[in-house]
Amino acid sequence: MVELAAPARASLLEVLEEARRRGFLGPTPVDEHLEQALAFAAAAERAAPEVWPAVASGGVPGRFLDLGSGGGIPGLVLALAWPASRGTLLDVSERRTDWLLEARGRLRLGDRVRVELAAAETAARQPEMRGRFQLVVARSFGPPAVVVECAAAFLADDGLLLVSEPPGGGPERWGTTSDLQAVGLRRDDRGPARIRVFRRVSPCPDRYPRRPGVPRRRPLFGS
Repeated sequence: MVELAAPARASLLEVLEEARRRGFLGPTPVDEHLEQALAFAAAAERAAPEVWPAVASGGVPGRFLDLGSGGGIPGLVLALAWPASRGTLLDVSERRTDWLLEARGRLRLGDRVRVELAAAETAARQPEMRGRFQLVVARSFGPPAVVVECAAAFLADDGLLLVSEPPGGGPERWGTTSDLQAVGLRRDDRGPARIRVFRRVSPCPDRYPRRPGVPRRRPLFGS
């Protein structure tokens, strides 16, 4: 399991408590939010050491994106766990991105972490973001079809998408092999419980993601 040094963990718990107080995290105790975020880090390191260069002690992504970062879980935690990586925290809410900027300062993450205010569908068409990330993570971003459509275009060759599952969530929620291939993804069943893993196996077609709001109104699969 990925661990944080005691001072970093203490500072992070204070930040997460404040995020919960402001309504950016759910009522779950903050140490549970933290442990779930660390599970993302462990899953990423376990799933693809052959894909990412060893930029630290072990293979970690050079760049990662937290899709719909909200209160900063798991993006802030990944940034602290991987000091050699650069992260982008993306959210469509100005209130949340203002908070993320404040949290970045309080955790002294500096320019290793970028905060981006935009809809995912819009950000995925920016040349500096499309196809640029070795890892995309998503926690409570939306239904499966929305997550894969909005995330796929951000991934670099062989990049990974990690998504948290609700209790009882099963692989059937994520469509068929053909559904995933439509956006250039393949399911990787080596992920741990409650974290679904996908790998980019081909470029996401230019038509995806569709305009802001369309993936939710007309999902590619499911209901």
